Amino acid sequence: MANTKTPWWLCIKFYWFRLAVISMIWLLYNFSSYSFGLLSSQLLSNLLGADSRLWVSFGWNTLLTFWYMPGCIAGSWLSDWVGPRNALGYSVLVQAVVGFIMAGCYKYLAVPQNVAGFVIVYGIFIALGELGPGDNIGLIASETSATAVRGKYYGIAAAFGKIGAFIGSKTLILLYNKYYNAGKTIKAGQVPFLISSVFCMVNAALALFLLPHSGQDTIEEEDARFKAYLEAEGYDVSRMGLASGESLERVVQEGKEGGMALA
Repeated sequence: MANTKTPWWLCIKFYWFRLAVISMIWLLYNFSSYSFGLLSSQLLSNLLGADSRLWVSFGWNTLLTFWYMPGCIAGSWLSDWVGPRNALGYSVLVQAVVGFIMAGCYKYLAVPQNVAGFVIVYGIFIALGELGPGDNIGLIASETSATAVRGKYYGIAAAFGKIGAFIGSKTLILLYNKYYNAGKTIKAGQVPFLISSVFCMVNAALALFLLPHSGQDTIEEEDARFKAYLEAEGYDVSRMGLASGESLERVVQEGKEGGMALA
């Protein structure tokens, strides 16, 4: 819509529900992912104890961070196999199960002699987050809107994600410190995983029941669907496109002149 006025009210009427769903998924995902990224080192430091050598803590934190990599790599393949919506929805559903297991077994895992088991279970939890929404939420936001409004659509959804990251990084760490300072160390570790697992279940429901399937031809289909809607609402679509009429001829002519100058 470079050469015409954007019909914002029609865009809102057409996309508000889908955009609200995607924004909520992004907000809840970042609520957990960013806060756990900040909380992981604190959890490991408290688990290993104050007398632990620095290289030991650094090594376990490095191993824990490594789990992001297999999650995002596998997620790129899974998205092609089952589609972004299903990859996101089923991954966070499994992540919720792992999170509840982590919370239920926390008192057994959160001891220095079981640090390896703690890192493995925690790492699987992290990897599943990258496998699903980490790889697919931005892709879904890109594919489920028409080209004409994609920038604003994606930007609004991403902004909600940043709001979730800010709220989560403050809330979960405050809750953890509150219980930990009160001497309730087990509950301090359980609460973040319980909250995050509940949000994972909400995201799974939002994705699987309220988002459309997207495939290789979704962008072209979405453009056609949006254009047909605008026409039905009486909007003049004749000026839609990157350039039209004289402006298109000018772009072509400038390109030819630029090529001749370079030659």
